[in-house]
Amino acid sequence: MARTTSLAKRLLLGRPFRSDKLQHTLLPKRIALPVFASDALSSVAYAPDEILLTLSIAGAAAYVYSPWVTLAVAVVMVTVVASYRQNVHAYPSGGGDYEVATVNLGPKAGLGVASALLVDYILTVAVSISSGVSNLGSVVPWVATHKVIIAILAIVVLSALNLRGLRESGAAFAVPTYLFIVVIIGMILTGLFRVFVLGDDLRAPSAALTIDAEEHHLTQIGFAFLLLRTFSSGCAALTGVEAISNGVPAFKKPKSKNAATTLMLLGGLAIVMLSGIILLAQATKLQYVEDPILQIVPNAASEGYVQKTVTTQLAETVFGSGSIMLYVVGTVTAVILFLAANTAFNGFPVLGSILAQDRYLPRQLHTRGDRLAFSNGILFLAVAAMVLIVAFEAEVTRLIQLYIVGVFVSFTLSQAGMIRHWNRHLRTQRDPARRRQMVRSRAINTFGMILTGAVLIVVLITKFLLGAWIAIAAMIVIYGLMVAIHRHYTRVAEELKPTDERPVLPSRNHALVLVSKVHQPTLRALAYAQATRPDTITAVTVNVDDNDTRAIQAEWERRQLPVPLTVVESPYREITRPIIDFVKNTRRASPRDVVTVFVPEYVVGRWWENLLHNQSALRIKGRLLFEQGVMVVSVPWQLRSSQDRDLDRLDRVLSRAPARGPRSHGEDDEDQR
Repeated sequence: MARTTSLAKRLLLGRPFRSDKLQHTLLPKRIALPVFASDALSSVAYAPDEILLTLSIAGAAAYVYSPWVTLAVAVVMVTVVASYRQNVHAYPSGGGDYEVATVNLGPKAGLGVASALLVDYILTVAVSISSGVSNLGSVVPWVATHKVIIAILAIVVLSALNLRGLRESGAAFAVPTYLFIVVIIGMILTGLFRVFVLGDDLRAPSAALTIDAEEHHLTQIGFAFLLLRTFSSGCAALTGVEAISNGVPAFKKPKSKNAATTLMLLGGLAIVMLSGIILLAQATKLQYVEDPILQIVPNAASEGYVQKTVTTQLAETVFGSGSIMLYVVGTVTAVILFLAANTAFNGFPVLGSILAQDRYLPRQLHTRGDRLAFSNGILFLAVAAMVLIVAFEAEVTRLIQLYIVGVFVSFTLSQAGMIRHWNRHLRTQRDPARRRQMVRSRAINTFGMILTGAVLIVVLITKFLLGAWIAIAAMIVIYGLMVAIHRHYTRVAEELKPTDERPVLPSRNHALVLVSKVHQPTLRALAYAQATRPDTITAVTVNVDDNDTRAIQAEWERRQLPVPLTVVESPYREITRPIIDFVKNTRRASPRDVVTVFVPEYVVGRWWENLLHNQSALRIKGRLLFEQGVMVVSVPWQLRSSQDRDLDRLDRVLSRAPARGPRSHGEDDEDQR
């Protein structure tokens, strides 16, 4: 079994990397952009949809406000990008918002940021994959009817790519990301050129529909609330910006400079594509509604109409129905949305590793896998995202309501932390030029904090009842879990801390050898126990069958073994409990004595042999581990099946991967009396 699973692992993930090869996995800017910015770039595939469908609640006339909402989103994007350029220069270690908040605002604020980011990363995967499936379903109808299955398969493939290592996954994602940028900008420029230069009368497939407002009598306050809700939905375009600050260590040197440049490229491209899509949608009279069944008025134009995503409608309008470019746009958009989840797959494991190092998450998340990726973090993120996709049936509109709460919590607290960072440094800095630079950076972060804080309030007010409360509840639960984990690790560390007192040596060492039969494993255990030179040594067997026990005693006497054999009665035919009681009684005579229990074990080489041994030894050992002053020693006996394994050949098959040793299991109940 070990051979089969290891071979499959090598075929899937490739050869393991040495730790000293970590520098070779670092990313240049051209690869870092698709790795870390694909989430923010791909948001132009669903942020326009959310802006238009939210405005549709007030009817088609409300679409006139979409450019102004987009302009507000662009202002927030510019502010956040400018603020995070200060972050990556000040904190290049990869802690990102968590480190900024912890250092400047305290551990509680840092944990709040961390819990928000962890939730946001999971939602990033769920939303991006679900949106990708929806876009692909607009071109391929079969996909639309199997969204959940396709989404789960996409996460599995994406996880495998990331488990192969950062640089390899970055190279795999670079081509589709750049192709998406070229295709979307090309579509926007072509459409705008045809409308405003050539004068073509382009009409989207939904332009002729009659839209019925969900709310016919919105008051001024109600309409203002709708605009705020639209703005909060459009701010989904900002998710992913924080991933670069968490991924600075993955950049090639100079790390901070390269990360800041990538941030600027991300912001510029995202604003251009988002604004271009909204402008082209307005020019082509595109309509996109929240509930097509209720909002689209039945008439000749609506007969047989199936609502497609905004980008698919624009591609059909600009390039023509059934054209190759329509399928190119739909496919590339779906692919980039699938890959957008890669931002979370690079941010979540790094943040998880830092939190694990600080004892807020299990230590297993801190270590790197064979390919120098944080494998456990990748797997945890994949499973959590799958659960969300299944629970919400891969519906973007339902998932988007949970989205962006976490990211704006981290935005706001991070900028507040940066203000304190600059204030602290300004108190000691005397160089005028450096002080002017710090004051300018502080002003940028102050404006960023005010703006993102305002957006956070808007998001909480407009989305709380629509699902944002679920994300907030998840943050609270994760925060509590991290606090509990930290308390556990702190308590264990205190218990394990060495004292100044010299350790007290045990008075005596009593050796107990467990006997099931008088065979070679038992004889080896007896010989090894004698070689350790204990103060006393006793062989112990449990009487669950009188005939077997008499046979053991007769063989013991015939061989004249120099170790006394003790028979422990078991009227209820138990094995573990009588041994535990005997060990306790042996040690009870003197608390300073140590009891060493020697357990003979078979070592098998074939997977099916594991099924033929019920692991009594493992149960006994597991129970003895909880006894004070008891040491457990396994004495293995390799069966021929384990000795016949060609380990050199296995190593070659696994591409010089370290071969896993055979598994050891206990003997039968019959053999472990």
